[in-house]
Amino acid sequence: MDIAVAIATTGRIIRNDGADAVVPWWSFTKTLISTAALALVRDGVLRLDDRLPERPYSLRMLLQHRAGLADYDDLRDYHEAVSRDENAWPSEMLMERADAERLRYEPGQGWAYSNIGFLIVRQHLERVCGENLELLLKRLVFAPLGVVEPRLALTRADLDGVALGSLRSYDPRWVYHGLVVGPLRDAVLLLDRLMTTDFLSAHLLAEMCSGWPVDSAIGGRPWRTTAYGLGVMTGTGPEGSRIIGHSGAGPGSVIAVYHHPDVSPSLTVAAFSPGDDMGRVESAAFGSEDNR
Repeated sequence: MDIAVAIATTGRIIRNDGADAVVPWWSFTKTLISTAALALVRDGVLRLDDRLPERPYSLRMLLQHRAGLADYDDLRDYHEAVSRDENAWPSEMLMERADAERLRYEPGQGWAYSNIGFLIVRQHLERVCGENLELLLKRLVFAPLGVVEPRLALTRADLDGVALGSLRSYDPRWVYHGLVVGPLRDAVLLLDRLMTTDFLSAHLLAEMCSGWPVDSAIGGRPWRTTAYGLGVMTGTGPEGSRIIGHSGAGPGSVIAVYHHPDVSPSLTVAAFSPGDDMGRVESAAFGSEDNR
């Protein structure tokens, strides 16, 4: 597989180049977790700006990476353990090694990408609903948006038959907020239907897509401006048009899934490739005009 590409518009696939293979969705999973959280806000179960129990930050701050938390991606020991194909540490050990209780800035007063923040969101949703993340995603996201094949990978065996690029073996628990796997075509359908249907109210969808500006220059990647909404990356591509979605990278492969609201009709494009060239995969997902 080189680059697999899927394109959807009005909730249906219009292009499928190698997009039936089951692949890891890496950090696109964050968009799904955020979607589940916003569905609970829609249903009155959660509120975006309430502080979490015994925590100094809100759900909104966590979903937008503005809670002041560290990121385990900064830990050398983490990457070394993954490269040795070890089993994932217990989450308590991860939090201790990352010194996660020490906030890096006052909640709401800065921005820093944090996988730990989404682990805390996962734990909060599971605690509030009394269901594990797999069941929550099926009930709140996958079934309502009409896909059946995506699933949460919980064990090494759950990655059997998944296209892992150059990776031969991996413990999916290293992705502490959760790793969804599924066909690329389902990733593009999920985002397209999320962005173009009434699954969320117009107000909540606008909240999700309203981005906090972050560094505009990302070396080797095709962003003109960059911001982060609630579980989505947003900004403008090389031609200045808006894009909304998420990129993801893990050992052996990269993925990018983006909605293009400014073209008519709007399009959603997903791309996946073995290797680690995020710029190339994002360029494929950003190329809405070329993909029409």
